[in-house]
Amino acid sequence: MEGIQHKTVSVNGINMHIAEKGEGPLILFLHGFPELWYSWRNQINGLAALGYRALAPDLRGYGGTDAPDSVADYTCCHVVGDLIALLDTVAPPEKEDKVFVVGHDWGALIAWYLCLFRPDRVKALFNLSVPFIPYDPRFKPVETWKAFYGKDHYIVRFQEPGVIEAEFAEIGVGRAVLELLSYRVPNPLYLPKGNLFGHPLDSPVNLPPWLSEKDADYYATQFQITGITGALNYYRNFDRNWELSAPWWKSQIKVPVKFAMGDLDLVYTMPGMKDYIHNGGFKRDVPFLEEALVINGVSHWIHQEIPDQINQLLFDFFSKFH
Repeated sequence: MEGIQHKTVSVNGINMHIAEKGEGPLILFLHGFPELWYSWRNQINGLAALGYRALAPDLRGYGGTDAPDSVADYTCCHVVGDLIALLDTVAPPEKEDKVFVVGHDWGALIAWYLCLFRPDRVKALFNLSVPFIPYDPRFKPVETWKAFYGKDHYIVRFQEPGVIEAEFAEIGVGRAVLELLSYRVPNPLYLPKGNLFGHPLDSPVNLPPWLSEKDADYYATQFQITGITGALNYYRNFDRNWELSAPWWKSQIKVPVKFAMGDLDLVYTMPGMKDYIHNGGFKRDVPFLEEALVINGVSHWIHQEIPDQINQLLFDFFSKFH
């Protein structure tokens, strides 16, 4: 895309691809699953035009960034380590000690960890779709999801290395990624074996309005090149991340935060989520939460569905801090 610069930097023992544009205060954009730096294309162009340096990496395991072989190399500590090393390279503390951060989906989870582990590097956070989920010693994540949703829930199905990859390969990993990106109903995602997306696979994927054929081709091509194992390994570390988070039990997020999600987001309809967001739990755990905004008629892919509105929200929020 015009004006966006691409480079590879060495961080935390891996080579990381980054895309950036603009000059000014740095905004670090963190993508989710199954996405790439490209998911922020509208925000990179929009915020660069408004006086920011917008930077979006492919997270480890994705796109042009290295994908370590071991599942154990995809914990929250590894990924936050990548980001701290990246910031030390592109925005050294002596020049820009704190930066703005925006996360979506897994990128939002990683952003929460970044703020929990290294709040000294974050000026303000705007997260999308996934609220802060504090450590709770009573609930191990994967077995909790399995108890609620059963064995066909996508998070449960993603756990065993190689299994879902083989099933995606049967239909084409590019198609699988587009099926996932086209999922925009507020219900749990189930992937039963032999009937992954619940409709005939000899028909074209019904792309949502915000995903053009060009966009779809970019996603599909990139995942066909790299495979999807690195991306899935984040899910395979849910329980390990839970264990690693134990020292931060009852800790709060102590940076300024704004949050937005759509009311059609499958995360919003998870058990207990609406109560947590609206009835004090979220604010208790994130005391500097300015607002938790729920936007009607918008699904999980909020920043791609309504890019102009999200860009304006980001600009209005971050403008308060410089």
